[in-house]
Amino acid sequence: MLGGYRVITAEDGIQALQRIEGDQPHVVVLDLGLPLLSGRDVRRELAAHIATKDIPIVVVTGADTSDLDPVEFPCLLCKPVTPESLIEAVEACLRNSEHD
Repeated sequence: MLGGYRVITAEDGIQALQRIEGDQPHVVVLDLGLPLLSGRDVRRELAAHIATKDIPIVVVTGADTSDLDPVEFPCLLCKPVTPESLIEAVEACLRNSEHD
């Protein structure tokens, strides 16, 4: 548990998709630098399916974000990330998704 949220982790992008499919979360915290299948590819896969397209995604990255479309990646958190900033980003992303 982190900030009252149950956390499920994945080692790579493929495992992330499998876990999301098996136990659909309220929000996904997604690192763009995942092995096997990048975070960008995971995000595209989630967006392409009706069951997962509306799950809010908090993108976490240490890479340059200038090429990220704010519409495609509205909840963005740059590393380093503290537990407090992560919780704030998750809560803001969840609030924003309620208004869509």
